[in-house]
Amino acid sequence: MTKPNELGDFIRSVRERLRPEDFDLPSGPRRRTPGLRREEAAVLCGISPTWFTWIEQGRTTGISHMSLMAMARGLRLSRSERAYLFTLAGHVVPASVDGDIPDIHALAPLVGVIRAPAYVLDHHWEIVAWNSEADDLFDGWPVPSGPEGGRNLLRYAFTSPQARALIDDWPERSRRLVAEFRADTASLRDDLLLQSVIDDLCAESLAFAAAWHSQEVLAREGGTRRFLHPRHGRLVFEQFTLRLANFPNLKLITLVP
Repeated sequence: MTKPNELGDFIRSVRERLRPEDFDLPSGPRRRTPGLRREEAAVLCGISPTWFTWIEQGRTTGISHMSLMAMARGLRLSRSERAYLFTLAGHVVPASVDGDIPDIHALAPLVGVIRAPAYVLDHHWEIVAWNSEADDLFDGWPVPSGPEGGRNLLRYAFTSPQARALIDDWPERSRRLVAEFRADTASLRDDLLLQSVIDDLCAESLAFAAAWHSQEVLAREGGTRRFLHPRHGRLVFEQFTLRLANFPNLKLITLVP
């Protein structure tokens, strides 16, 4: 049987495990309970003590996404604890979590051992790692620099003339790409950086703007991918998209000939 106040019990257990001295709070003998007081935890989370108490006591079910994010940060929850918090509250687990992206250089051995074009996307579809086979397939990734100077897959697909020539049936593939992006980033509605990427692409590409405003949604499940390469001719691959268990914000894309 599911306990009626699992969410509140979990928050209270986390609060009672936290040490006041780790938050520069006094830990004197006047404390009658372990961990942080409710009032202290509420201040750290940036919400009212009354609201925090109601949540902990199970007296409310209308907890917003932003309140959950604030509690996750304030209570310094780990990635797995954050996922558990959002699941208990009945919310979609956010894909964008501070500190969940590893050092890019640590991903190089992963894609380097794959003897087929492979690359890694983050939750904004920035290309954070790739191997030499992908570099050769995409002809050097001639991606115009975005706001952060990065290589974004959508920016490549919609603003690079090489991409239009390389991707077979570009109008259909680009439309499907945007529909997959919408589905993949549905949990990032409050992400300002993601919105900036979308706004920039809408301004730079009429094709992207039209595809984005169509509201089409598709799952990114892989399938056949065809290319018309300037040096290698017609190439056909089967795409596999894998989530990395330790870093759920990242996706490993492999194109198997």
